[in-house]
Amino acid sequence: MKNFAAYTVGLDLVRALRPIVEELNKHDPDLADQVRRAANSVVLNVGEGARRAGRDPKRFFTIAHGSANEIQSGLDLAEAWGVTLHAERARELLDRELGLLWGLTRR
Repeated sequence: MKNFAAYTVGLDLVRALRPIVEELNKHDPDLADQVRRAANSVVLNVGEGARRAGRDPKRFFTIAHGSANEIQSGLDLAEAWGVTLHAERARELLDRELGLLWGLTRR
């Protein structure tokens, strides 16, 4: 699956989010857990969708897209609460992932 860009970017996003989730956990453990679960959902659903055939993959890519949006909302919410996350790289990867998933849901 290494050649599947949305999967690779998703894993890079998780790596970028790891220290952010650790920091967020100090301020809001529930939100940290939600962001972590959403990131896991992105990678797991892209992985499953990439192995499906017919119209079924689109369903998994749509779920992954929603989870990526949830990560974005979680980061926005944390910053609105005044938590400093230094999330520039994660947001760059998130933008890339959202674009890839948008394309996969529109095929």
